[in-house]
Amino acid sequence: MEELEVKSEEERETIPIKIGIIGEANLDRPIYLAERMEYAVCTPFGKPSDVIIDGQIEGVNVSLLSRNGRNHDIMPSNINYRANVWAMRKMGCTHILVTNTYSSLRENFQPGHLVVPHDVIDNTTRRAQTFYDGAVGSPLGVCHVPMNPAFCERTRQHLLSAAKELEFPTRYSGTVLTLEGPHYSTVAENNMFRKWGADLLSMTLCPEATLAKEAGILYASLGLVTNMECWCAQQPNATTHEIFYIFKKQSENLQKVLTTAIKTIAAEDWAEDILKAKILVCSNFANNK
Repeated sequence: MEELEVKSEEERETIPIKIGIIGEANLDRPIYLAERMEYAVCTPFGKPSDVIIDGQIEGVNVSLLSRNGRNHDIMPSNINYRANVWAMRKMGCTHILVTNTYSSLRENFQPGHLVVPHDVIDNTTRRAQTFYDGAVGSPLGVCHVPMNPAFCERTRQHLLSAAKELEFPTRYSGTVLTLEGPHYSTVAENNMFRKWGADLLSMTLCPEATLAKEAGILYASLGLVTNMECWCAQQPNATTHEIFYIFKKQSENLQKVLTTAIKTIAAEDWAEDILKAKILVCSNFANNK
């Protein structure tokens, strides 16, 4: 298996930007891609959730992947997060922008709000958390990658600027706790999560964020608040069909923010950020061989 490669100063000047997008089912339908191609990518960790859809948006090279499969037939705990992120790396992505649905634990995060979170709490228990697990075919050694900050701040700012330019109601920060799922949480769990400092709940943000950092990829999330959690007695519990409906209704806005951010990201020089992301992995890698 190939190791992370740190390029020289001369090579860094020519690093091409390529943006991976991981999101909900049917992610590719609202987005027009020029030079569209589909790839079945193999990884040391198995198959990704679906084919990788490669192409261009406004002249920028992108790769799209439906996290739960295009038919939304993979439950959150069974998503092969390692294969998904590794496939994006294999396709040459320097950035990953992801879309997520969030349920709210706070009054100031209302359904319909876009959110660009700044921190995570991983409350999952069944998911592979690292590429460096000692298994046959995995990279040798152990990687103790730091998770502060949880997201690439510069990439976050591009998402925030795009949402502000388009005048969509957006929360500029938030802490997301990832549940194992697929069931929702109880009122007692809601109250516990609120005391922990969580603002939102997700079933898919972790360990994706950690794996992107281990892969040396600049990663940020654009989320949509679809419902209030059950702690909020003023609103009835939302059904899964209602959540899907709200996401579908707002998906065009999500795509507009992503498209705008992709253009502004591609207009800048990211050589130093890409190098730092790779050095972060190498400097926290333990292997005596």
